[in-house]
Amino acid sequence: MISKAMRLARVGSGSELAAALLVALGFPCIMLAAIIPNLWFFAAATAATYLADRYLHHCGSYLINRLAAVRAGLSIRFLVRQLLLVLLLSRMGYGEQTLFYVTVACLLAFYGLQAPQSAMVTLIRLRRKLPVVTRNIDLASVRIADAPPQSLMSRPAEKMLHLDVFSMVGVLVAVETGKAAIAYIGLGLTLVLAVCYLVALLPYVRPSRLVPPETKVLNAVGDWLAEYQPTVMLYFSGSKDSAYQANMWLETMAQLGGRPMILLRERNIVPQLATTSVPVLCVPGGVHLMNLDLSSVRVALYAANVGKNIHLLRVPTMKHVFIGHGDSDKIASVNPYSKVYDEVWTAGRAGRDRYALADVGVRDEDIVEVGRPQLATIQPWSGTQKNPIPTVLYAPTWEGWDDNPGNTSLLLAGENIVRRLLEAEQPVRLLYKPHPFTGTRSAKAKAVHLRITAMIEQAAAERVTDSRWAEQSAALQGEQAEARAELARIEARLAELAGGGRTARDEAELSRDSLADPAREAETAKLKDEWNAASWRAQGWWEHRVITGAQMRLYDCFNESDAMVSDISSVVSDFIASGKPYAVTDSAEMGEDEFRRQNTAVRAAVILSNSAAELDELLAAVADPAADARADARSELKQYLLGPDEPTSIVQFDTAVKALSVKSEARNARVAKSLGEPVGG
Repeated sequence: MISKAMRLARVGSGSELAAALLVALGFPCIMLAAIIPNLWFFAAATAATYLADRYLHHCGSYLINRLAAVRAGLSIRFLVRQLLLVLLLSRMGYGEQTLFYVTVACLLAFYGLQAPQSAMVTLIRLRRKLPVVTRNIDLASVRIADAPPQSLMSRPAEKMLHLDVFSMVGVLVAVETGKAAIAYIGLGLTLVLAVCYLVALLPYVRPSRLVPPETKVLNAVGDWLAEYQPTVMLYFSGSKDSAYQANMWLETMAQLGGRPMILLRERNIVPQLATTSVPVLCVPGGVHLMNLDLSSVRVALYAANVGKNIHLLRVPTMKHVFIGHGDSDKIASVNPYSKVYDEVWTAGRAGRDRYALADVGVRDEDIVEVGRPQLATIQPWSGTQKNPIPTVLYAPTWEGWDDNPGNTSLLLAGENIVRRLLEAEQPVRLLYKPHPFTGTRSAKAKAVHLRITAMIEQAAAERVTDSRWAEQSAALQGEQAEARAELARIEARLAELAGGGRTARDEAELSRDSLADPAREAETAKLKDEWNAASWRAQGWWEHRVITGAQMRLYDCFNESDAMVSDISSVVSDFIASGKPYAVTDSAEMGEDEFRRQNTAVRAAVILSNSAAELDELLAAVADPAADARADARSELKQYLLGPDEPTSIVQFDTAVKALSVKSEARNARVAKSLGEPVGG
């Protein structure tokens, strides 16, 4: 019943549902208490609505937006409480007394002060919003002032409105004690603090504290482009949840020759971008992008097929390449949209054959095999399991945009897979790392994910008290304590490197200050590696684990695991680089032969039905190399999917960029010659 109510109310937890009910029932109770009248009933109901409202805002509840949509927004809720306070005073016989009139006058004055406060906050935000967002680009010529303190700009409406608490408490205490002076003190505090808020905002609305006009900022960006002369660019557009698709290419971009640059199209992607020393330019406006001088760029790389790609594809002076964000047998990997690019780069021969079979108009001569530079950190399998018991990674993909049962194993097989691994005859350690999009479209997928998480957490809790692991746990206590201390140290240093301990910064100030610092970037990368290593040491090698978020990286999970269970996605192709045993679920129940025929990456896999009964074969291959009948097949498949080990993928990739740059230069020279212009003009 509770879970159904949570789904209907679209809340994420029982406490959020309880807070929503307090808000829904609290206001009628306040009104009833005012009409009766009953002072203590009024005070209790009012306090409940304050606390519940604050909690819903703190957790970012979906209900907050819904209330605003039905004319019950934040300001209205505070105003209603204040009106009901006035009603309470009237019903309790204060209607002709000075206290009543002073309360009404002060509340009206407080309401009037909210308008200039809101106007100043809005002005500051609008006038400190740059037409572009940058990282590692020198905007010193723009002279951007420091941002206002976060204490003034974070949730300003809530902070202003909550100042009425002093009035509310003062009036209620005055009514209870009969001392009107207490009410006047409370009302005065509300007004004085509101005026102080306005005074604190005033310095930041001066022209010198706002950012220069849009034209000046764009000119500064143009000057930087003219000086830097980028030659190769990663272009990316998408939601903030898809930022991982760009992040996977940052290290590759940093290793390329020439002058690389990252071009983004959505502001909300910039905060999600991983640390990089490569210049980052986010241009949300299509007109602004079209007016940028990108004539020095010779190669543009696209990580996703999205509509906004057309804004750059229109530029003929550069060559356009689709590199994608993973190599898999999904339909998305052979999107007909790929025809718009000059070249399509795939990891190995499999990608080329995939396009040929799909027959979507991508010509074979336009496909270049460049390997997968991101896989360099994946450690090859030694042939034996890493710890006394095998570690199996379950990394299902998300539910996709349609209800095809083959999209993810989560819906039909996920719980069976997890249950069989948790209840295996020989102990297994399970790592569960779902796709970051899991549950974003399908409520069923989200529900299954939550049930799987609960299963694993329960099993992990049971292992804590299991006598089989008591001796190992005692032996590792010292090492684990050291690892936890190291994690705390690393996290503190990472926070220091990320913001220098300062959090009161806005988009404009970050653009001003975030210049490339190779030393800081190198230290950050080193610390992240150390964090991952310490995180594994902080837990026992027998402890199950649910891994979400970007901090624990997927490839670190690969290196910690002895085998993997997944679905048709780029995760499988990437895992094949390790050479370790793996299983893929035939969720659509095609049958093993047809499933292998349609999906290249599963040719060397253990194929699971939705019952997951075939997991024993996978576990046997991990436990005993002699029982691993698919080792040779995995080696052959690795070469086919990901290309040769030598030269390295980054060398292949950089060579492809240089070769295409030469073609771009040749094209531009031919056009200039035909138009009678100087070459390079």
